[in-house]
Amino acid sequence: MLQVTDVRFYSPYTVESMGKSFLEADLFAVFDRLINLVTASMILAMGFADAVYASEMRVTVLDNEGQPVPGVAVYVEDATPSLAPTGTSAVMDQVDQRFVPHLLVVQTGTLVEFPNSDVVAHHVYSFSHPNHFKLPIYKGHAHAPVSFDQNGLVVLGCNIHDHMLAYILVVDTPVFSTTNDDGIAMLDTQHSENATVSIWSPRIRDDADNLSVSVEAGDHEKTVAFNLVKPLRAPHHDHSKALSWSDY
Repeated sequence: MLQVTDVRFYSPYTVESMGKSFLEADLFAVFDRLINLVTASMILAMGFADAVYASEMRVTVLDNEGQPVPGVAVYVEDATPSLAPTGTSAVMDQVDQRFVPHLLVVQTGTLVEFPNSDVVAHHVYSFSHPNHFKLPIYKGHAHAPVSFDQNGLVVLGCNIHDHMLAYILVVDTPVFSTTNDDGIAMLDTQHSENATVSIWSPRIRDDADNLSVSVEAGDHEKTVAFNLVKPLRAPHHDHSKALSWSDY
């Protein structure tokens, strides 16, 4: 025999077993669906933006014997030159009577500090126009940073130690890097316009035509390879093989 022990009556708007009314339950369901739709839309939009604007380009530089070339400047030239954000800084140090790094790449408008971490004094200067400057004899952090407001190549020297030599390459783009020990540089190309990828190093002898590659819009997620034709100059610190100061 069927025995009924608990009988309850509910209005059309209340369901006590769930602690909510039918009406409340429906509203919560609708709200939950809206949240899911909005979240999905945001994820799709972010994915689309990443596909259009954010891509990573792999650049390799090999010498005439197929060996990787480290320390090569790699940068993207586009149609709209830009200045570095206010306060952007970089460091060109002096250690063991050498500039460190030998080649520094910065965006136009960057402030470069020239600390002297050496045990001897130095007198840093450059005659490169229009970024010429001089920092008279000093140790430590005696001088204010130097602003590099014009693009181009800046050759550095020391008025006390003639063998000291370095370069600052000033570029009109925020997209730049230098190759690692494997001859590879990764560029974060956050734009979708046509661009030109260029390389430079004081060791490279190749003609200018072999130092730039055009990259079309939408083709930035790729590998760009530079295969040099002419033998490299020896590294500057290798005095037994290096050319004279004026050859760099």
